[in-house]
Formats: sequence, C-alpha cells, structure tokens
Amino acid sequence: MPKRRRAALLPSNIALLQNLIRRDPGSYKEEFLVQYRHYAAQKEILGTNPSGFHDTEAFLEQIGFIAQVCTCYPNETKEYPEDLADLLKTHHSVLPVELREKIVQSLVLLRNRGIISSERLIQVIFPLLTSTNSKSFRKDIYTTLVRILKNANRNTKTPKLNRTVQTLLFTLLESTDGPAAAPDGLWAAKLTRELWRRSIWDDPRTVEIMKQAALHGNTKVAVAGVSFFLGVDRERERAERKKRGLVDDDESSSGASSDDEKDDKPQISGIKHRMGINKKTGKRARKLEAAMRAVKKKEKGASLPTQLNFSAIHLLHDPQGFAERLFSQTLSRSSGNKFTLEQRIQILNLVSRLIGVHKLSVLGLYSYLLKYLTPKQRNVTQFMAATAQASHDLVPPDVLSPVIRKIADEFVSDGVAAEVAAAGLNTIREILTRNPLAIEADLLQDLTAYKGSKSKSVMMAARSLIGLYRDIAPDMLSRKDRGKIASMEMSAAAAAGEVKKLQFGVENVVQGIPGLELLEKWRKEQGLDKDDEGAVPKDADDDDDAWEVDVSDSEESDSGWIDVESEVEYNVSDEEDGDDLNPDAAEELSDDDDDDDDDDSDKEEDVEDNQPNKRVRTEDAMQTLMATKILTPADFQKLDELRTKAGLDKILHGGKAASVAKHEDTVDAASLLGPKTGKAGKEERLAAVMEGRQDRQFGSKKSKKDSQPHSTTNKEKARKKNFIMMIHKRDVQGKNKKSLRDKQKVLRAHIERQKNPKRKR
Repeated sequence: MPKRRRAALLPSNIALLQNLIRRDPGSYKEEFLVQYRHYAAQKEILGTNPSGFHDTEAFLEQIGFIAQVCTCYPNETKEYPEDLADLLKTHHSVLPVELREKIVQSLVLLRNRGIISSERLIQVIFPLLTSTNSKSFRKDIYTTLVRILKNANRNTKTPKLNRTVQTLLFTLLESTDGPAAAPDGLWAAKLTRELWRRSIWDDPRTVEIMKQAALHGNTKVAVAGVSFFLGVDRERERAERKKRGLVDDDESSSGASSDDEKDDKPQISGIKHRMGINKKTGKRARKLEAAMRAVKKKEKGASLPTQLNFSAIHLLHDPQGFAERLFSQTLSRSSGNKFTLEQRIQILNLVSRLIGVHKLSVLGLYSYLLKYLTPKQRNVTQFMAATAQASHDLVPPDVLSPVIRKIADEFVSDGVAAEVAAAGLNTIREILTRNPLAIEADLLQDLTAYKGSKSKSVMMAARSLIGLYRDIAPDMLSRKDRGKIASMEMSAAAAAGEVKKLQFGVENVVQGIPGLELLEKWRKEQGLDKDDEGAVPKDADDDDDAWEVDVSDSEESDSGWIDVESEVEYNVSDEEDGDDLNPDAAEELSDDDDDDDDDDSDKEEDVEDNQPNKRVRTEDAMQTLMATKILTPADFQKLDELRTKAGLDKILHGGKAASVAKHEDTVDAASLLGPKTGKAGKEERLAAVMEGRQDRQFGSKKSKKDSQPHSTTNKEKARKKNFIMMIHKRDVQGKNKKSLRDKQKVLRAHIERQKNPKRKR
C-alpha cells in the first residue's frame, strides 16, 4: 500500500495543522481558510436550529483551533470575536454546557492575546451572570471576572477597567431595585465584596456600590450590603496576613494565641547548644540552616510594612444620609416586617457603628431601642451593645438619659440575677464613657452603691463606673468614692476659683504640658537652674548634657542663632507611656482605700486653703520654663517618670481623651456580661474534658523520659546483641552451670508470677 503524504492528513488532523501554521503561517493559509469556512458553515447551522445541533464535538475543535491561530491571520479573523460574542449572547440558554464553556475560554484566550480588550470581554460575559439559569455557568463567569480584574490590577491599578465594571454593577443594582426588587443585584454585591477582600478594589466608588446594595429593596441584597460594612475589613486583614504567611491555611487557626506561634517557632538556641555538645554532623548543620531560614521567613513576613487601608465605613460619602435612609427603610415602622430579628440586629449594628464613628445625629434610633431594652428580650445583649456604639459626646444628654434610666430600671436592681445587673452596669458604663453627661448625679451614686455586692461581676462593674468618673467628673460621685487624687484636684481648683464642670459641646483642651511643674521642681532640687550654663548633676549622663539647649544664653550671642547638630535626630514627641486607668480593672479599688482617701482629702483641703497663691506661682513657673527652655528627650523621659510617680498620668490618658478614642471601637456583646462566675455548664465541662484528652496516650504507659529521644542503657543494648557475642558472658555461662534443683526453683517462681501478677517478685 503506498505511503500517504502529510498534506493529505491536514484537513482531518487539526492539531497537526495548528502546529504547522504557528511555524509557517504563509504556507498553510489555504488550509486555514478551509477550516474557517467549515467553522462559518457550522455556525450558520447552529444559528438556524440551536436546539437541534448535534455536531458539537467538531464545532468545539473548530472554535479552539481558530482561537489559537487567529493572531497569524488577523484580517481573515477580524469578525471572529464578535461572532463568538453574538453566539454566546443569543443562544447561551440552549447551548450545551461544554460548548458554552469553550466559547468563554476562547474569549478569554483572545483577551490574553490582545485581540479584544478586557472591557469588551466583561461587557460580553457580565450580563450572562444574571440571565443564565445554569449554576455551573454562573460560577464560571464569576470566577472569570475575578481573575480578569485580578490580573489587570496586579502591578498597577487600571482605572478605566475598574470604572467600567463599577458602572455595570451600579446599573445592575439600580435596574433591579424598586417595588418588585429582584435578587440579581446579589451577584454585584458578591463580586464587589470579593474584590475588596482581595484588595483589588479599595476606593470610595466600591464603598458606594455596597452602600447602594445595603439600601436595595430586596432583602438578600440589603443584608449582603450590610454584612459587607460589618465584616469585610476583618476578612481583608485575615487574607493579607495569610498572604504574608503569618497564619495557617486553615481559618480555624487564625485565632491562635501568640503562645502557639511561639511554640511553632524553631528553637535555634537549643539546636546550637546541642551542636556545641554533640558531635558535629552534616545532618545537624542542615537542621540548623533550615531553622534559620524558617525564622528569617517569619520575621520577614512580620516586618512587612502595613498598608494604609481605610475601613469601608470611613470611606463613605454622606454617612449622615446613609444612616438616616438605612434606619427609615429597614428599622422604622413604615418598612414593615420583611426582615427577621437577626437581620434587624445586623442592620442596627451597622447604623450604630455609623453614628459612633462619624458622630452622626439620628435621634429616632434611641426611642426605637427603648422597647428592646428588657431582660426578657431575645438577644438583648446585641441591642445593648448597639446602644453603646450609637453614643457619642455630641448626642444631647436629654436623648440618652431615658435610655440609661430604662436600663437602670430594668437591669440594675436587687431582684434580678447577678449577670443581668452586671450587663446593665457595663452597658451604662460604655454609654457614659462616650457621653458622661447622660446621667444625673443621684442615679450615678445609686449605681456606684453596688460596689459592695457579693457578686464579683456586679462589684467590678460598679467600681468601673467609679474609676471612670474619678477622671472626668469626680464631683458627681459621693465624697467617699472620689479618691485621694481627685479630691486634691477639686480642692486646688476650688481654692483658685477655677471650678470646672462638664458642659455639652465643650471639649476639654489641654493647655501647655501637663505635669511640667513637676519637672521644674525636680530641676531646682537637682541644681540645674542655679547658673546660666546649666550645671549637670553627678548622676546625669553625658548624652543629656549634649541635648541641653538654653534659650536665654543664645540671646546673648552675636548671631542670635542656636547651634544644632544636623545629624542628630531630635525626638520631641509628647506621646506618653503611662498606663490608662482601665475601667475593666477597677476591682483594685477597695472600700478601705476609699475611707483612707477621704481622710487624706480632708487634710489636703486644709493645706490648699492656707495656700491660695500656690497655683498661680506654679503656672508662672511653667510659663517661665516653656519660654526659656527647650525640652530634650531626656526631659520628656524624666517628665514621664515624675508624672507616673505623682499619679497625674490620667490627665493625658483618662477622661475625654479615653472616651474619644473609644468612639471607633465596637462593643462586644459578650463582654457586657462581665467575668463569669459559678459552676460551669455541661457543655463547658465536656469541652474541658476533651481538651485534657488531646495529649493523652492510650495503651502502654510510657514515662516522660521514654517519650523523648535518648540513648539506650547497656542492659537494653545487651538484649539486642547477637547471641554468639554474648555466649562467653558470665550470665550465659552461669545458666549452663545451674543444677537441676536451681532450674526447678526458677521455673516454679515463673509459674507463680504468671498466676498472680500482683505478687511481689
């Protein structure tokens, strides 16, 4: 039989023709045109009768072949991308699954080859995301969209493509909104959330898309938009840490403690110690190198610069209007009951966070919360946490006072359980931390009277209120609860005629440097201000002398300039390292200390009454020091020590400053219950039992020494030796020389031990 030529095989072997065309496009142009005409004919047949088309396999090969070689014949295939787009758009509902996937893959390939743009590809496949009924096809389109946007924004952002896709998402959300809102906008919310989580989109336009989704008429779309603002930032942070290798792939390990991370870290010091003692081998050296590489990789991941990613709530445009519309459309009576209780709690959490972060004014929210603040309400701690989050210093106290009064009446009384009273007191403390004027002095003193409760959680909650108002408004507390330092400050202010009270809308601005008079007093005691040159005490360092600059001396110089070293970094930051007075740690306050503080405060008041001009002299000394001296880093360090010693660190870190810093913090509903006391439940006991069984070994018991790698004893080595090597030993020779009577005794003893294992040997 004669051998067939290669040209005769080309029309039926598309893979071979594809390889030859890539090598020499000009020589095989006629063969390509034959295949292209065959593809056009198949396309016409499919267009006339898509449901009765049966030659699917051959048509798949034609589409893949032309997509691979169309770059070799751009003029002949210029209509090919649009043909695929029209075919997919018109007949996607009746096309076979494999043919539909092949068309999408070919369009992606054409986009990668630069034949069509990313914008055109997205405009073709994005409408199919909501129009198709196939779940697998929707999943493929969704994955393709995410991959396209990820690759387009890999190195640099592509604003044109991002704006195009965002416009499509806006249009989808607006077109499906209305009285008969369809859930098609759910895909827009899902795609936007995924791109935000991957840090592909992080601009305000993305936030506006989810804002539109949160205000959508469909319940599923609205809940998806609300959940975006509440949890997507933590998801993005977790994904970023996972990308840097700081957490494991399993999400359950993301909450592991720092102790577990330390345990997973290779112990390099132990390995080096063993290498110094044991014999140096290549295996130990390689083990040390591997440990060093692991530590360097972990340190490199931990030392990466933190990206400045703003929260989605902070990037909102017009948060006031968004909060009002969200409250009126979802939580008010006019919205109906289309949301479940869990969904309303989620929306309420978002509205309260918006109010707390941006200091908004939505006064109808507080009257809405009153009906839910009762111990019998399901998930009442969620409503209490939302109430605390929605409080800030710009809310009128008259609006918050009924809320605090309702919580005090419903939760804090002698006839309720200890955890209920603790939850009420902790909620009131969280609200008053943000708005101290929302309570009357009589009610505050009634609540602080629970400091002597037998329940630890109630006692700590009441003492946290005392610790809070010792900083911001000690005059509202009873005399015995003010404490020594607060009583001294009140006496000094009264003697100077500068009694200050909290006022609504007035911010407490610190003038000057708090505690500067302590530094001036210390300088005089050390003799640093005796002469113009500034003598240095004996215990001072030479570096402190180099930092000292005297402005009064510089005025006498000819040029009037101060010589400052250019290479020295002068740190004049006024950040302090003093510890805050944490309200949750208020259990350190005791009744005995309060009584002692009361007596000490009386003594201090008498002293201050005899010295009315002492405060004026102190302020003059502070002004003189600030006008004539430049404080050095050593001075600031010493000022921190003196302020801590005198108990004045609360001036910087307590009161208003602490309350303002907490406006952006979320309130954990579980933390409102306080520390749990009493017997553990069945589930907790069972969890403790299972936790104790994790490292338990079943079967034969081994000592701790046996479980660790160690060398064997001579007796163990003798058991494993060859018998020929042991035949000359005394033990072996002694067994051979035993008499029949001795062997009989040994055998009987062995039988007795087998019958009674507990018998002593």
